[in-house]
Amino acid sequence: MPKIDIAKANERRGAGYPAPFDKPCLERVRKQLGDAGGLSDFGVNMLTLKPGVWSSQRHWHSKEDEFVMILSGEVVLVDDSGEHVLRAGDCAAFPKGQANGHHLINKSKADAVCLEVGTRSTDDVCDYPDIDLRIDGRIDKYARKDGTFYPEK
Repeated sequence: MPKIDIAKANERRGAGYPAPFDKPCLERVRKQLGDAGGLSDFGVNMLTLKPGVWSSQRHWHSKEDEFVMILSGEVVLVDDSGEHVLRAGDCAAFPKGQANGHHLINKSKADAVCLEVGTRSTDDVCDYPDIDLRIDGRIDKYARKDGTFYPEK
């Protein structure tokens, strides 16, 4: 099995959300490990969240499973049932099609590092229950819930 050089993996900073929804996620950093290893059926990212930073807006996927494991530090998982502290070694799973909006927030005073694993679907719809936002994987554009598109960045 080829070893992935994490230092050389592509890094994505910030968020593609339209303003002002991007603000809590602007300092997130994702190392794209799955892409670095040539994977195409599912994605694997090493996510670093500085204090106060969110992993995403609270969301759920129609056709993509998601899994997160905390590698170091501490985050708060916010989902439909409330807030749950996750520490190094803890993990959570979000099955596709279950309308349980979720995200991670680093409320601690130190960086947190998480492993994210998720399927890749070209016809997934991602819903954001707290805000006027959704994305349809077939179109790959952010839209309001009435279907009108946000301007592209």
